[in-house]
Amino acid sequence: MNQLLPREVYLQKLIDSRENGDVKVVTGPRRCGKSWLLTRLYKEYLIADGVPEDDIIIVSLDIDDENNQSELADKEKLKAYLYGKITDPKRMYYVILDEIQEVDGFEKLVNGLRNKDNVDVYVTGSNAKLLSKDISTIFRDRGQEIRCNPFSFKELYAKRNDSFSELWKEFYTFGGMPGLLSRKTPLQKANYLQDLWRKTYVTDIIERYSIGNEVALEAMADSLCSAIGSLSNPTKMANSLQSVQNIKIDEETVKKYLDYICDSFLFEGARRYDIKGKEYYKSFKKYYCVDVGLRNARLNFRQQEVTHIMENVIYNELRSRDYLVDVGLIESRETRDGKQVYIQYEVDFIATNGFDKYYIQSAYALPSEMKQNQELRSLKKIGDSFQKIVIQGDDIATYTNDDGIIFMGLHQFLMNSDILK
Repeated sequence: MNQLLPREVYLQKLIDSRENGDVKVVTGPRRCGKSWLLTRLYKEYLIADGVPEDDIIIVSLDIDDENNQSELADKEKLKAYLYGKITDPKRMYYVILDEIQEVDGFEKLVNGLRNKDNVDVYVTGSNAKLLSKDISTIFRDRGQEIRCNPFSFKELYAKRNDSFSELWKEFYTFGGMPGLLSRKTPLQKANYLQDLWRKTYVTDIIERYSIGNEVALEAMADSLCSAIGSLSNPTKMANSLQSVQNIKIDEETVKKYLDYICDSFLFEGARRYDIKGKEYYKSFKKYYCVDVGLRNARLNFRQQEVTHIMENVIYNELRSRDYLVDVGLIESRETRDGKQVYIQYEVDFIATNGFDKYYIQSAYALPSEMKQNQELRSLKKIGDSFQKIVIQGDDIATYTNDDGIIFMGLHQFLMNSDILK
């Protein structure tokens, strides 16, 4: 069924980067479709564009892939295999290396391929040897990251005729991991997501980083899932683990474990930004799960607070559209009980792509004028001219109020990638 979902956004990024001299590094959480994107969709595109199939060299080093070529995980064997196929200097070869981190010392080999004028190199990776922050260094400033995410709402449901409320409930419960497409019942979907946590993500992190305190790691994963969209920092989390769950762990270990969880593409931390002071708060972040279905499965589908889940979905959608996302804070001096006090107001998201900036509030429901005023207070206190937007859970037509604040429905936001513009 995957062939019905063409992943056009990511495919276009590959097409736009074709033969640009960089190593294209496709990253993302395990089982999110990186291999399918490169070895099926991109390969099909190249063949349709006239590239002979023999000039597309694919090596799968993923031990869980039925087509794996793990015997090539030895660098010298892999080098001999590849150079044995790259034989004609007048032909362009496309080399796709899936899960390249399985090869010790892959950096020199890949950089050598990149330096050949007739080789275009693509690799996938999902662990610490291919961290986003290290790609530039590994590939000597000639590495380009293409982040692949689980399916978006639009990708999954663009061709479905069910009502938005039905599709939204399905999405905010199970999320968009590609493996769900072959699971028919809710129980099968739930079991699949829970197995991913147990057999893939947690095990992967424990083995990769030689985790000593597995209980603490599991508890931190639960805490992050329970508190999506809540401000936290290592100190607060360490204190909570010790006081609530009697798990002894120091702040530095919590910080390391947080980094491991985020480096594995399970969560992202959005930094807190002082809009008036124009500076970041150093330690506090809000953490969002890369897929809400994974989050729900981790909690055995107990905590289905649609307001927080909607906020997480909006964050993921903004990131998939290549926005940098912070959480905002604006401080206002006000008179309360005859005294001058400073009041802090939250802005759910500040999204920017280098050209445009948007202040965004997530509001599942605005049933009364009082509730609407609460949501708008922080936006009204921002003095600049960038667009201010409220995304509602209701399926509403987009409109602008007298204060210049734009209201749009969640359905419209999720289905129209250009709606912010």
